[in-house]
Amino acid sequence: MSNRRYSVILGNLGNTCDRFCGSYKSNPPALEMLKAAAKIPHVKGIELVGTWDIRPDNVAEMKQALTGHGLTCVSIIPDLFSRKEFAKGAYSNPTPALRRQAIDESKQMCDIALELGCDLLNLWPGQDGYDYLLAADYEKERELECQAITELAKAYPGLRFALEYKPQEPRTHCYMARMADTLLMAQETGCANVGVTMDTGHSFAAGEIPAEAVVLARRAGNRLFHMHFNDNYTKWDDDMIVGSVHSIVYLELLYWLDRCQYNGWLSMDQYPYREDAAGAIGESIQWLVAFDAILNKHRAEIDRVIAGGDPVATSRFLRQAMLGAK
Repeated sequence: MSNRRYSVILGNLGNTCDRFCGSYKSNPPALEMLKAAAKIPHVKGIELVGTWDIRPDNVAEMKQALTGHGLTCVSIIPDLFSRKEFAKGAYSNPTPALRRQAIDESKQMCDIALELGCDLLNLWPGQDGYDYLLAADYEKERELECQAITELAKAYPGLRFALEYKPQEPRTHCYMARMADTLLMAQETGCANVGVTMDTGHSFAAGEIPAEAVVLARRAGNRLFHMHFNDNYTKWDDDMIVGSVHSIVYLELLYWLDRCQYNGWLSMDQYPYREDAAGAIGESIQWLVAFDAILNKHRAEIDRVIAGGDPVATSRFLRQAMLGAK
């Protein structure tokens, strides 16, 4: 499709740390990272993490900078995952005051989103989960999380809330772990403005076929609100360059995004620890552009091989279309 819209999470252009090394790179100011993002081919959108990139005191400055670079704020991601006060959960925290803090800070990000003309809050409550058996009240904590999301969605009916799922990390088990149970959470809120963010790497780690997960979201009421793209070896959220491990998976995913009429952003979410960040993110987008070129050239043939259900014919088609082989 020629109307794909590409974006990037701003922090991916700065320092990316892990459990062993807290600083592989320097972390430039947000406005410098924004300038770098604007130079990446095809990038027209930015995701901001609050309060890393965006706060009440810098909204006007960030809005002006986005406009100056011709960029759109496509989502704001509240920081519900990197702070010690939320170590035992944000929306499902057993301490009412901390749970209220997580909700109120999310509302603050909602107000900022409205100021920036952004209609999407990407919610990744990565600390909402558990680590040990017989150490969590699954029913109570899931209900608390559902109540928090519902409160946000009802307080801001003009915004969309995209729940990002991930099977593990930072907890050994996250409550929103797969497409299906995240769709259930969205439906439990009873709010049409609650949907799902699929991160391809999280989907791999969850043992999903991303294209099938897209179909689930479509059948559940068109609940796929946002997409994050990266790659990994399926055992961990490596956040690598798209296409560096998988290929056919992405071709199939783009095909089904079209069939399911997804018209949202394709946002790059990577952790380029040692490689050049802008170069790595740019490569991901170029891979997607290349997969789209194959798809657009061979869409009718893909329709036929899917309808035929013959793995040998599918293999032959892929070998010829992707490699130019006979």
